Amino acid sequence: MGFRRRVADLWQPWQTGHALLAIPLGLIVAITVSDVLVPGDIHLGPLLIVAPAITPWFAGPWLTGLVGALAVVAQACIAVVRDPNELFSTNHQVQIIALAALSLVIVLFSRQRERRIRQLEQVRSVSEATQRVVLPPLPHRMGPLRIASAYRAAADESLIGGDLYAATRSGNGVRLLIGDVRGKGMTAISDASVIMGSFRDAAHRTANLAELAATLEESICRHLAEHAPHAEADELFEQFVTVLMLDIPDEGQVARMINCGHPPPLLLHKHHVTALHPRQAAPPLGMCELPRTGLTVDPFTFESGDTLLLYTDGITEARSSDGSFYPLAERIAQWTESGPEALLRHIRTDLLAYVGGQLNDDAAAVAIQRSPKLAPGHQLRKMVHITGSPDQAD
Repeated sequence: MGFRRRVADLWQPWQTGHALLAIPLGLIVAITVSDVLVPGDIHLGPLLIVAPAITPWFAGPWLTGLVGALAVVAQACIAVVRDPNELFSTNHQVQIIALAALSLVIVLFSRQRERRIRQLEQVRSVSEATQRVVLPPLPHRMGPLRIASAYRAAADESLIGGDLYAATRSGNGVRLLIGDVRGKGMTAISDASVIMGSFRDAAHRTANLAELAATLEESICRHLAEHAPHAEADELFEQFVTVLMLDIPDEGQVARMINCGHPPPLLLHKHHVTALHPRQAAPPLGMCELPRTGLTVDPFTFESGDTLLLYTDGITEARSSDGSFYPLAERIAQWTESGPEALLRHIRTDLLAYVGGQLNDDAAAVAIQRSPKLAPGHQLRKMVHITGSPDQAD
């Protein structure tokens, strides 16, 4: 079994890297021939170490060891061709031993590198599973609404961060949430999971958005008190979540929202883009030491064919090379006729080009379009989630 596994490990890199393997093999042949042809006082044999040194770039430890062994054989061949008696000279024996020792070191390095790559793959697999649990994709269709979601974590090795979104049916409508936890890392993910879990549980049983917001506030304050019981007041003020909640009925054109310190949503209506600012600003959730008065519910008109864009400040605060912020409202004015999936694809491509390919903060967006309600048999729950992976078709 062990031998078969070694053969399989050797065969797999050969399948994927056999074309590139010609480079170190060609170097071995070229250096060997050159060393034999040049004058006797010139020694090119030590350059053979280059062949096994470059092999780990595209192959595993077994192929690297094979190339190293061929390099050692080539060094011995050089000695034999030059003068058979030189094979046992101190000079050539030292060169052969040194080449073999360095090749062994490179093989060990390649093995350790391969092990680290496997560990990173396992971490990424766990991250993907965590993402599906904490931040599952939104349904493509909910009643009369078409929905698409996009998420991009600031850290390249991470798939999730402190941004969050969720949607659920509630009575004769849909309730949606988008939020942004202050900070990054595991603390932000933990806070985001609390908000998400509380929303999924309370969205079905609260009568209105004000009660829902109060429930979320209670959950996050309890979470912060349990996980930071000895934190100073100033430290608690630094842990908060900006949240935007929507209540969109299936019938009628009047939707409602509550904005707790979150960037205002953008309404795309007949080639016009309008920012829906709240009438009265409310503090973010989690600022538990502040007295909180009644939250203001803001109604707005959401007609058939309109598109609503929810987003986090990771998008609007993204900067170009000259330090200017990304003009989201201005840019999406050219895509008002796009569907939700196409709109988010345009934003993602344009945003990454604007910042030079790297975001400094987590970024999330949800596009919602009101369209005629499909028949029950056609309400397919197609899952759409646009991330750092290749774009999906509209």
